[in-house]
Amino acid sequence: MENKIEKIVVWIQEKVKEAKADGVIVGLSGGIDSSCVAALCKKAFPENVQGVIMPCLSNPLDKEHAESIAKHFEIPYKIVDLEESFKNVFKVSEGEEYDKDKHKGLATANIKPRLRMTTLYYFANKLNYLVVGTDNKTESMIGYFTKHGDGGVDILPISSLFKREVRKLAAALEISEEIITKKPSAGLWEGQTDEDEMGLSYEEVDDILSKIEDNECVSHIDQEKLEKVKRMMSTSEHKRNLPPACE
Repeated sequence: MENKIEKIVVWIQEKVKEAKADGVIVGLSGGIDSSCVAALCKKAFPENVQGVIMPCLSNPLDKEHAESIAKHFEIPYKIVDLEESFKNVFKVSEGEEYDKDKHKGLATANIKPRLRMTTLYYFANKLNYLVVGTDNKTESMIGYFTKHGDGGVDILPISSLFKREVRKLAAALEISEEIITKKPSAGLWEGQTDEDEMGLSYEEVDDILSKIEDNECVSHIDQEKLEKVKRMMSTSEHKRNLPPACE
């Protein structure tokens, strides 16, 4: 794992140099992926890394974990509470006040990651930094990210690592066990978890994706789960490509 860490760190440095940028900025969610990316960014740019914590009707524990990561790795950070911005966007769009019990669904929930990305790019433009994404390979392959939200970034350091590999990376980077073992969540709504939303565990998804990628036999895999993963890959294809342009 040390070799992988060194390779990623050098890659981050090279990409920043190619862009003629001065450093990197990363959103700190308190989750395992952003924690790993933050630690890698600190290694790549000890003096030129900025963290941003952006609660938005979020679980207070996430903010606590995000701050603990920033302090542990000595990463300067800003806290930008997006709750009022989120409510204002909803109000001017719908003409009524936001009610978490009444207004549900992805259209509303996805305002949050898109506001977060707007915030990150504001600071990135001011500092001449690159926005570093936190999506892993599992999320990238099935499209489990918000288009123009957490998917709208400049570089993706851990997108070649499945979720199970990210857990090993986190241990090597000395991320706390509490963060490594907590249920992954995009913080889209109260009580939301990645695995509940997908209807599959990350272990199941990783196993299926790795076999598809390596062209291994998948006949022994539960066909319903296999088709679900293939469907996620297919329907999210537009997220992984530039918008089609009429010739």
